[in-house]
Amino acid sequence: MIRVLIADDHAVVRRGVSQILSEVPDIFAAGEASTGQEVLQAIRESEYDVVILDIGMPEGSGIETLNQLRSLKPEMPILIFSIYPEEQYAIRTLKAGAAGYVTKDRASEELVTAIRKVFQGGKYITHSLAERLAAELGGEIEGEPHQSLSDREFQVMCFIATGNTVTDIANELSLSVKTISTYRTRILEKLDLRNNAEIIRYALKHGLVD
Repeated sequence: MIRVLIADDHAVVRRGVSQILSEVPDIFAAGEASTGQEVLQAIRESEYDVVILDIGMPEGSGIETLNQLRSLKPEMPILIFSIYPEEQYAIRTLKAGAAGYVTKDRASEELVTAIRKVFQGGKYITHSLAERLAAELGGEIEGEPHQSLSDREFQVMCFIATGNTVTDIANELSLSVKTISTYRTRILEKLDLRNNAEIIRYALKHGLVD
């Protein structure tokens, strides 16, 4: 049996995933988590074979939680499960160490196959994403400006885009206000933007936030 931890902040999504897994004989929904901190606690307390990780949970973004999981359990495959189209987050999460990326609208068709693939040590990406990765590596397409952001800068940008103040973000990430302000300055420079309102418009235009 493949023991899976389902990490998503929406109970209805967790139930839906559990239902999908209950219909196959070799995969078991062994645990659930609704925040980044709960994910880390669950991994410390129990053994899992695969983590299904939502990219937008509270108490630590998906990318930050992914990085922490990779530190705790380097060999454990992590499958990103996201509402966002793969072109927005998949490449970033794969570079951060994710074993695969599945969008929630494709869960019923792809999730079981993806879990089995990453459990066996493989990577799960769609054909279209594989082509995009090949094109980027070959210099055939130019990445979006936000792809030049570091993981932390990208995380701060998403917090700003959802209306959080510098103080809010500092408290959430346990960093100083000065550090967050520095990240904000770098974001504005790299994206050629002037203020938070333009960050919000940019993120909405590129589908980076709801």
